[in-house]
Amino acid sequence: MMLKSIVREFRDGIGSKSLEKACWRCRASSVIAPDEPTTQSESLQPQGRWADLPSELLFDIIQRVEESETKWPARTAVVSCGSVCKSWREVTNEIVKTPEQCGQLTFPISLKQPGPREAPIHCYIRRDRASSTYFLYHGLVPSEMGNDKLLLAAKRIRRATCTEFVISLVSDDFSRASNTYVGKLRSNFLGTKFNIFDTQPPCGGASPTQQSGRAHKFHSKQVSPRMPVCNYNIGSVSYELNVLRTKGPRRMHCVMDSIPFSSIEEGGTAPTPTNLAHFLDQSISPPPEITKGKDFITNSSFPSPIQPVGAVDPLVLKNKAPRWHEQLQCWCLNFKGRVTVASVKNFQLAAAVEPFHNIGEPEQDRTILQFGKIGKDIFTMDYCYPLSAFQAFAVCLSSFDTKPVCE
Repeated sequence: MMLKSIVREFRDGIGSKSLEKACWRCRASSVIAPDEPTTQSESLQPQGRWADLPSELLFDIIQRVEESETKWPARTAVVSCGSVCKSWREVTNEIVKTPEQCGQLTFPISLKQPGPREAPIHCYIRRDRASSTYFLYHGLVPSEMGNDKLLLAAKRIRRATCTEFVISLVSDDFSRASNTYVGKLRSNFLGTKFNIFDTQPPCGGASPTQQSGRAHKFHSKQVSPRMPVCNYNIGSVSYELNVLRTKGPRRMHCVMDSIPFSSIEEGGTAPTPTNLAHFLDQSISPPPEITKGKDFITNSSFPSPIQPVGAVDPLVLKNKAPRWHEQLQCWCLNFKGRVTVASVKNFQLAAAVEPFHNIGEPEQDRTILQFGKIGKDIFTMDYCYPLSAFQAFAVCLSSFDTKPVCE
């Protein structure tokens, strides 16, 4: 039987049944949606004839599918393989590599893993001013068909003392009690500093400190028992004050507390989670003071920076200094054709390297994240190692907030 016939048959058979419960729900054109944990009742159900395929044949089938479908939406076939049954899912997880290794975004956890070291992953952000929402899509530019794949979505919420961007895996659910909630970005009163919060526990073994201020409470029936009840502060973005009101681009300073500086050194590695925190089999225990009573689960945010084990220096990013173009009468950066409209929001970030750091000149000049405008409410976002899609998206969201004291 040919490979395409096999794939078509399991799609029509058990594949279609599994896809109804699959993590990749076609909800609001979302490409990335949470993995649905296998319940006890589902595990007791017969998995069908495809579960009995010889392991060598199964590995060969899924490997061929993974190698042939390298772009979306065709790469949905890889996700379909992982949705057939438990044995198919295990083999698929073994074959599919991280974005750092293959440069592909396949499963939801890919959004929390570092990008590739060589070529960046190209994305773009679409802003909806009416609803104060921001959508991150995979691709160079918006397609004519308008069927680009959604990676993440964020909603801006203005409060009395700050602004928050709630980040979700889908475009129509921004509740922090939902399993699609993956993190948030919160500003100070002036909009000059932003803290990035992640639901994913940091790989460095950090122990966050409870915030002394307000805590968000959800009824226990609204929160999955496997859902972590903590937000972890993984980084911050600061903008320098422009006291003299001089013309020029904003100056940014990013501290990525969850990424050690050694990750960009020769032979260094960045933390790479393997499971989304929402669906870890083992429970994640928050500090004792967080859970109070039987009826409510307290969801606290932790503004204190992460202190990795061994007091490892965090990665610090700074924006590249633009040059003044006399003919165009504007500040310019080389975005290599990815940015076409001048905007104060445009930026490129590179590692802030001190003379005593053992970093070569090519690595010092390497652009880790770039963001810029290409049209009305359309912005490109290109990121690479050691940032993840979630971290890059959070940094870019900080550029959308109003900053009158920085411009």
